[in-house]
Amino acid sequence: MSETADPLVLDFVEWIAREPRAYAEVIATWKTSCPRLTIWEDAADRGLVARETVAGRGLVIAVTESGATLLRASGRTA
Repeated sequence: MSETADPLVLDFVEWIAREPRAYAEVIATWKTSCPRLTIWEDAADRGLVARETVAGRGLVIAVTESGATLLRASGRTA
């Protein structure tokens, strides 16, 4: 991932850390047609967020321990 994308990845992980988000909400909010800005895919590939199925909510995206560690190391809350 390029260095310029890191702040956007941090923004995304921080947004997810506030509360696990429905997959549909993540897609709607972070969808981009730019192949250079694959923010949420980059976060997932790096193990910062993960897809999980939650009873009654369906597929959600949540921050992993690695994502929480990155936020703390970056001076953001987790």
